[in-house]
Amino acid sequence: MTNKQHPIGTGFTAASTAEDVLKGIDLTGHNVIITAGHCGIGLETTRALAGAGAAVLVGVRHPDRAAAALAGIDHVETDHLDLADPASVDAFAARYRASGRALHILLNNAGIMAAGPRVLDARGYEQQFATNHLGHFQLTQALLPALRAANGARVVAVSSRAHRQSDIRWDDLHFAHDYDPMVAYSQSKTATVLFAVELDRRMADDGIRAYSLHPGGIVGTGLAPSLSDEDLRTMQLVDDAGQPIIDPDRDMKSPQQGAATSVFAATSPLLADLGGVYLQNSDVAPLEQSATPIAVDGPAAGVMPYAVNPESAQRLWELSEQLISGNAKKFNTLDRKGAQR
Repeated sequence: MTNKQHPIGTGFTAASTAEDVLKGIDLTGHNVIITAGHCGIGLETTRALAGAGAAVLVGVRHPDRAAAALAGIDHVETDHLDLADPASVDAFAARYRASGRALHILLNNAGIMAAGPRVLDARGYEQQFATNHLGHFQLTQALLPALRAANGARVVAVSSRAHRQSDIRWDDLHFAHDYDPMVAYSQSKTATVLFAVELDRRMADDGIRAYSLHPGGIVGTGLAPSLSDEDLRTMQLVDDAGQPIIDPDRDMKSPQQGAATSVFAATSPLLADLGGVYLQNSDVAPLEQSATPIAVDGPAAGVMPYAVNPESAQRLWELSEQLISGNAKKFNTLDRKGAQR
């Protein structure tokens, strides 16, 4: 496996903001789709890209609520998209294709972090994997014609350092046994990294480059609403007054800092000849030395080898195609065979 995971010396730091990354970049004439671009780092990403001249379409479950959050930002519109509903994903993509617009940037930003009991979607798939990975996988597939039409497009997949806690559970993808919500979340984020690796391999010749990233630890994004104030204090994410602790060197960032790596992935000319890599702090992340899952604490150290393994990336892509096609029998056969490898 060729290791492309080497920092390239961008000059940005953990404290850099989206505005810092975008200085000197004009996105006039560029079309952007971002999922959940109305809150948390998604809102700051939308604000930064639209401020640089891009036309931004925010895909969201509740467009009216999102429009209120986005009020005052020019060049932004909303449309209904529920990543957990395959019909909604197809309808959203069909409406965009029918508009005839090319798509220059697809930012797969939305995500859920479930802290409660195991929940399955209507197809019987674990909800975090189904939403964080499969929903974006299906959306990207459906938007490929518009991405190709851009003659130079980028797909950005927001992952997390949480991927360090779990590889893909090939023999129990949906946690029929030993469900742990954090491990399930971590698996979904590993899937996000592998998705970018394989998408870039398949689509680079068509002018479509793909990236995954860790945005940083950001409090107040709504990603994990089940966490109480006491939980956040115990985790040292907020102070005694309940205010977020901002310390970029410890991977504790403001939303503006958290959006920086997404914007870097979507726009930076420094990545013009490089794709399929995992980013952090607006640079290419180093390859982690551990070959097995490790604790998710401290600064973001790098990307796990299993998350950028090209064979695993291809295998997951094929499994994902089976899952979104609804061909469960064929998927189960593939999964059983894969577990014996």
